[in-house]
This record gives sequence, structure tokens and C-alpha cells, in this order.
Amino acid sequence: LPGKGDHARLASFVGAMAIGDLVKSTLGPKGMDKILQNVGRSKSVSVTNDGATILKSIYVDNPAAKVLVNISKAQDDEVGDGTTSVVVFASELLRQAEQLVAQHVHPMTIIQGFREACEAAKKALEDSAADNASDAEKFQEDLMNIAKTTLSSKILTHDKEHFAKLAVKAVMRLKGSGNLEMIQIIQKPGGSLKDSFLDEGFILDKRFGVGQPKRIENAKILVANTPMDTDKIKIYGARVRVDSMTKVAEIEQAEREKMKRKCEKILSYGINCFINRQLIYNYPEQIFTDAGVAAIEHADFEGIERLALVTGGDICSTFDNPGDVQLGSCDLIEEIMIGEDRLIRFSGVAKGEACTIV
Repeated sequence: LPGKGDHARLASFVGAMAIGDLVKSTLGPKGMDKILQNVGRSKSVSVTNDGATILKSIYVDNPAAKVLVNISKAQDDEVGDGTTSVVVFASELLRQAEQLVAQHVHPMTIIQGFREACEAAKKALEDSAADNASDAEKFQEDLMNIAKTTLSSKILTHDKEHFAKLAVKAVMRLKGSGNLEMIQIIQKPGGSLKDSFLDEGFILDKRFGVGQPKRIENAKILVANTPMDTDKIKIYGARVRVDSMTKVAEIEQAEREKMKRKCEKILSYGINCFINRQLIYNYPEQIFTDAGVAAIEHADFEGIERLALVTGGDICSTFDNPGDVQLGSCDLIEEIMIGEDRLIRFSGVAKGEACTIV
């Protein structure tokens, strides 16, 4: 008679196989998409055939099934592809293992067999692998084929040639460093899939201030994360008692002076482009405009992190010692139009690997 242990083991097998069957139908070029509906308040609907996305979205109770979901997450984080295959493969192995367990083969024996098979499979793969790294043309052809294969099961199948080219070009620019932070992806509605292009350099989805130069050559860039909005009183919860309106005006004047000094410190770096993560109010913006410096405000956190990385500059918060700060540099900053939006392009950046896919 089967004991409690056998029941628990069977439950694990069944759960894992159910997960495998769930994503199996999305595998390969003839794979179907799944429509997922959110059971929360939003009732949002998403259509996808990406294994990791599907498994992230479903609630799983079975411990073995949870392990399979984690496998697909790990695969997604490490490699970014093969999320469905790895789950289907693992569930099929368990399906075979279940038949062996039913024939009273001990689980440890089965695991030992799996390990030996893994070594044999590894060896077979290594024997049949080819490396064209020395021949640039063949290497690029291999990369193109890999990119096309991964896109075959996605929505981009019809334009896979175009997108494979974009991906390969972007990766080849990295010169083997593998730092994917350098590749930025911007999505803009309007236009067809074919209109997507690779832009050498960095594109920031922001605008220059009013009346500032729209094109800067040989730019010296200061990337900062500092409040530039204290030309009005905004000390929360602070009470100031004054006996006349002139005193209030004096306080505001002192604030303005403080702001002016801060702007002069920033300008003393000899820059011609100032990019801040936070707001820049009208008064400091006016000071920068008078000095002929372009100021870009609200460049979100990811934007300035990446900008600092790409232009080779530091992110500053204080401006007392100009000698310690590394300024960013690039050959040209200009405003461009993509669709109906204006964006700012930095070309000829210090790190030539950087590029943007639009």
C-alpha cells in the first residue's frame, strides 16, 4: 500500500507536470499566446507567450511547481531567453522519473542517472560547438542567426531580420564588455515597427530650458542631483514671525542670493551643459540662460545614472571643490524629433560603446 511519503511525492510530480503542460503550448514558432487576466481590482488583460511572464503572473500553491517557477525566473535573469524550454524540459524529466518511481526504483538512483546524463550531454554539446570569434564576419553571421532564432517565437517574427540587425549592431558596439547598461531602449508610439532604428550615442527623453542653445558642440557636462528650487520659501513646518512685509521680502531676497551663489559655483566649473535630476526653478534657469549654459531638469534617476556612465562624468550634490569632480564630455548635444516628440541626443560620447534603440 502506498504510504504518506508516496502521496506527497506524487503531489509534487503532478504539480510540476501541470506547470510544464501550462507553458508547453507557448513553445516554439507555432506556439500560442496566453491571455492573462488580472484578478485584482484593475482586471487588466495581457497577452504574452513569454514563459517567465506567464509563470510570474500565476499563483502556485504546490511546492514543486514553485521550484519550476523559480527556475524560469533565474533563467530569465541570467540568460534572458529559454524560460519556457527550461520548464518544459524539467517537467518532462519528472514525468519520466515518475514512471521509474512507480517501478520502485529509488529516487537517489534516478538522480544519479540524471547527473551522469548531464555530463554526457555537456560533452556532446562541447564536441559539436563551433567558435568563430576570430573571424569577424562569420561571428556576426552567427550572432544574427541566434538573434533571429530567439525572435521567431515573439511578436516581431515578421520583422525579425530588421530587429536582429539592431540587436547585433548594439551588442557588437559593446566590444565584448557585456555591460548591457550601455544600451538604452526608448519606446515611442507612432510609426511602424520598421521605423525602429539604432542611434549611436545616448538619447534623453527631455527638453532644454526656454531660450537656451539647442545645439552644443564639444560639450562639457555637469551631471548633478541637487535641489534647484529654493528661490521661494519652502521650509516645511517652519514658522517665521515678522512685523512687516518688507522683512518677508528680505528673507526671499536672502534665498535668491543663496541660489545665485549656488548657480555661480556651478558655472565656475566652466561647463556648457548642466543636467539635474531634480527640478530647476525659473530663477536659476534664467541665470544659466544668461550665461549661455543649457540646463536640463528632471532627468530621472536612471537617466542621470546612465548619462554619468556614458559621458564619463561624476554625479555631484555639492559644488565647493571643482578640482575633485570629473566632468562628462561629448562631441555634440542636439535636439531631435522622433515621431511627435522632441528629445535630446548626445553623440560622440566618451564611451563609444553606448547606443540607443528607438
